[in-house]
Amino acid sequence: MNNHDKHYKKKGGRKPKLNRSVHRHVFRLTDAENDRLMMLYEESGLSNKAKFIVSLLFSKEIKTVKIDKGAADFYMRLTSLYSQFRAVGFNYNQVVKLLYTRFSDRKAAAFLYKLEKQTIELAVLCKKIIEITEEFKRDHLKKEK
Repeated sequence: MNNHDKHYKKKGGRKPKLNRSVHRHVFRLTDAENDRLMMLYEESGLSNKAKFIVSLLFSKEIKTVKIDKGAADFYMRLTSLYSQFRAVGFNYNQVVKLLYTRFSDRKAAAFLYKLEKQTIELAVLCKKIIEITEEFKRDHLKKEK
């Protein structure tokens, strides 16, 4: 039993690491070098700067994930719009049921005619949204190799 093991034998808490990092190195960077290092660190997605720098020093592979804020925002808005379309479809079914239960056939038909016109406009709008989405995919969501 060496001196290191005696030190931790009777203490509680977490078990000591087998290969602790005890050596420290200090280096200085210019503003430009620091900005570049911070940019690379942020792109890496790692949560620890020390691990990031060690991986750079020993040429370990670092995976970077670039998030396109515009694409993410577009996706969120499109998801919101889709949920609104689902709500319109649900409300549409409720309105049709109410028309037939509350009004005469003649009056219900008149209201359904107006509702049908609005539905056609909604369908045209939906086609435009699909076209814009396809255009966005084609122009902005290209896969980089």
